[in-house]
Amino acid sequence: MGKNAVKTSVNERMVVGISGATGVAYGIRLLEALRELGIESHLVVSKAAQMTLALESTISLKDVLARADYHYSPENIGATIASGSFPVLGMVVAPCSIRSMSEIATGVTTTLLTRAADVTLKERRKLVLAVRETPLHLGHLRTMTALTEMGAIIMPPVPAFYAAPNSLEDLVDHFVGRILDCFGYNWDKAKRWDGPSKRNEEP
Repeated sequence: MGKNAVKTSVNERMVVGISGATGVAYGIRLLEALRELGIESHLVVSKAAQMTLALESTISLKDVLARADYHYSPENIGATIASGSFPVLGMVVAPCSIRSMSEIATGVTTTLLTRAADVTLKERRKLVLAVRETPLHLGHLRTMTALTEMGAIIMPPVPAFYAAPNSLEDLVDHFVGRILDCFGYNWDKAKRWDGPSKRNEEP
């Protein structure tokens, strides 16, 4: 059965964390993509992300939560996604703030979001962190190195202009498609590189 087929396994679940960095659109669009692909989503939105949502989007928190199959309060440390015995494909934190990244790296977690990410690492599942910060100082870079050594994928939301985006939505879709590539899913909303256009070829 292809990756675009309706899920048949309880393992086709993904945890999505939206933390307090700018770029909540990435997490929201990821939830929509997961639903299109038939992947069960489990969402946790940090308190800081709830504040950012109000600044960056006209979408309410209630509407964001409705895009997920299951959602949890960031204080609910007893939620299913806080346990390694709950089988999931992995977890994406998009966007990922520096604070959340740092908690995950140290294992000193204070919320369900960072606890779920820590569990993802200890269970050797795939963890993608869309770290949203610039410029980066040496401490940030060393923390990213430590997380990479632990098995996480550090994936800053870098725009791809070769895809000739016409809108912010195009940029978001491309990045969400690249996230899904990490898990082996092909989402048709992401425009892919297929070589230089004919207009750029030599006559």
